[in-house]
Amino acid sequence: MTDTGVGASLPRKEDDRFLHGRGRYLADIEMPRMLDVAFVRSPLAHAEIVGIDKPEDAGERVFTARDMDGVAPIRPTSNVAGHRIVGSPPMALTRVRFVGEIIAACLAPNRAQAEDLAERVVPDLKELPVVASIDAAMAEGAPLVHADWGTNLSMETRFDSGIEEQVARATVQVTRTLDMARQAMVPLEGKGALAHYDARDGQLVVYSSTQSPHMIRNALCQCLGLQQRQVRVVAPDVGGGFGYKAILHPEEVIVAWLALRLKRPVRWLEDRFEHLTAGANARQHRYRMTAHADDRGRILALDAVLTTDAGAYSIWPHTNGFDAIQASGILTGPYDIGGYRVRTMTVATNKPPLSPYRAVARPGACFAMETLVDAVARAVGRDPVEVRLENLVPAAAMPYKAITGKEYDSGDYPASLRRARAMVDAVSADAGPDRLIGTGYAVYTEHTAVSTATISQIGVQMMPGFEQVAALMQPDGSLEIRVGVQSHGQGMETTLAQIASEVLGIDPQRVSVRHGDTALSPYSTGTYASRAIVMTGGAVAAAADKLVFKLREIAAHMMQCTADDVRLEAGELVGPGASMTIEEAAVIWHFRPFDLPEELLRDGLEVTGGYRPDGDRAPFAYAAHAARVAVDPELGTVEVLDYVAVDDCGTRVNPMIVDGQVLGGVAQGIGTALFEEVPFDDQGQPLATTFGDYSVPAASEIPMIRLDHMETRSPYTRFGVKGVGEGGAIAPPAALVNAINDALRSTGAELCAVPATPRRVLQAIFDAQDRAAGKKEAAR
Repeated sequence: MTDTGVGASLPRKEDDRFLHGRGRYLADIEMPRMLDVAFVRSPLAHAEIVGIDKPEDAGERVFTARDMDGVAPIRPTSNVAGHRIVGSPPMALTRVRFVGEIIAACLAPNRAQAEDLAERVVPDLKELPVVASIDAAMAEGAPLVHADWGTNLSMETRFDSGIEEQVARATVQVTRTLDMARQAMVPLEGKGALAHYDARDGQLVVYSSTQSPHMIRNALCQCLGLQQRQVRVVAPDVGGGFGYKAILHPEEVIVAWLALRLKRPVRWLEDRFEHLTAGANARQHRYRMTAHADDRGRILALDAVLTTDAGAYSIWPHTNGFDAIQASGILTGPYDIGGYRVRTMTVATNKPPLSPYRAVARPGACFAMETLVDAVARAVGRDPVEVRLENLVPAAAMPYKAITGKEYDSGDYPASLRRARAMVDAVSADAGPDRLIGTGYAVYTEHTAVSTATISQIGVQMMPGFEQVAALMQPDGSLEIRVGVQSHGQGMETTLAQIASEVLGIDPQRVSVRHGDTALSPYSTGTYASRAIVMTGGAVAAAADKLVFKLREIAAHMMQCTADDVRLEAGELVGPGASMTIEEAAVIWHFRPFDLPEELLRDGLEVTGGYRPDGDRAPFAYAAHAARVAVDPELGTVEVLDYVAVDDCGTRVNPMIVDGQVLGGVAQGIGTALFEEVPFDDQGQPLATTFGDYSVPAASEIPMIRLDHMETRSPYTRFGVKGVGEGGAIAPPAALVNAINDALRSTGAELCAVPATPRRVLQAIFDAQDRAAGKKEAAR
């Protein structure tokens, strides 16, 4: 380990341009003759398109689905038996299925004029019955979102390890129904796309605010019938993603088609209203959970039914079933449970599609399991931490294979929980008058850098495979690294340079990381699922290893020794009696080839390194979180007094960046726990269309988050790293709801849904009062 390599807390290289306003985002890109597009979107959640009245003077400025003849629908694939997937047209042709679905595209020299034109386009819609909730969609005789299905059930899965023997041993049974609300993704920068046709190269060039440039190219080729060589996708600086920018958006297909049709640059920039009303949402889950336990709270079996409200269509490439599949696979978390049975149902409704991100299904699964563990502890009258410690897989059992077949990475879950408890207990909290204090805990595992084997079972078109990196040693000894992943706030330009520094000894300031361009970078499925530092970091190290081998050969020839006699130390190639710098070796290869033998000139100092964790195993990160809250039982308000996170992401390449990732994740998780929700009325109308209605936490709602770290190296990855990007967001809903329920224990109230808004907190208190009154009445 060097002072600039793995383990060094270096300031982020990319922050200089961001903090000085030199970032280049999609909205900063201007082109001659560029047109902006505004979309006409459906005001109804379900309707037949009878006709579309275009302004007489519209000309080639208004386009509908009928103009897009030959464009294939957006259709992901799935290997799950019985999974019903319907291809969604980029623009609705005969029917709209959610408020905000695109009906027409309007073009003008600027967005304001395009919106003026869009207001003059009048769609003739015949309203149809709507299903806007899981219950409505699954009711007998319910209207169908897709009539040819004959049902609103898109996918159903079952897993049963055989729980009857364990159930028979149990003396305690605890059942809860737990709901996680639908959320918007709310990246700081909205989605956007700009496309133009490059006649010189014969290429459609698409600038997209995306996490996955190569995957977007794949999708555009499928929809537009183009070869891969005919499409180039470029991601400029991206202002946050959260998975919302790792999927194909219909707007991208439309913008690309318009650019081909008109041979002019066309741009779309998502505004916040579009995002909140029509953008793909995150997780809407319902868990019906039953724990079968003994008198001490040892959980012997778990029986669960998980239902997801997946909206009207299936997201490309992950499908609408990804949430349910992942949640069912990780629901037992780090607990050693003898029997597990789960049924999942993915339900179609007249809402925007459900995108499997913002940490995918992990916050929902953690919330459901950890809330149930607390309920078991209350049922047996024991401390929830002690119940957890008795149920957690002990450190001595790591790595271990879970009941679902997943092989978990090394770690010490009990130690992380003990640390979290000690930290939160060490700080006293004063709630003030008339407020109730409570403390809650949550422990989770995070399946990072998801493996090819795992994804292949689902059969989606996103296959992680081997990550590849191109490393180019320049004539002056500086290094250029080209990667297929896309940075959108994770500090990759710094951490990947640190890994190169660790292997080669080069100052990270002499390493440039290029990303976001399919014309320059090796193929990659992109940045998602906490995979970049594991996969791309490993590939950077593999490419650097190849360069080390070549440099040692050059140095050995010049020093008249064997390559085995040359070692690399802090950027110096040291032989038995002489040494040279990497820069000197690079100069010799580029400018003095006559000094080298033929065999050393055949391959240059430009290499490609590929990487996948040993055995295609995905490393599992984990953490324990503790929260202390104050609840006002008269107002239902919740204040977070203290929050502690003890995480283990293996070796931390840059501890400062890891802290930033965890802090940001916890802040987002607090939003999930207490604020964020996209509600709909019975007619499928979104009720949170601005930030006046859709609440996100501000600085005043985020406490001083205290962090601690454990470092258990993964046995499967280069440097022992594990992913960390989404971890901070997983536990807060569970930890905070458990803290709220702990605070409310004297009232008899229990909260089983997030976000824990004042209305829900008060409703839980009122329900407890009604139950108490009913018991008194029954006793008379």
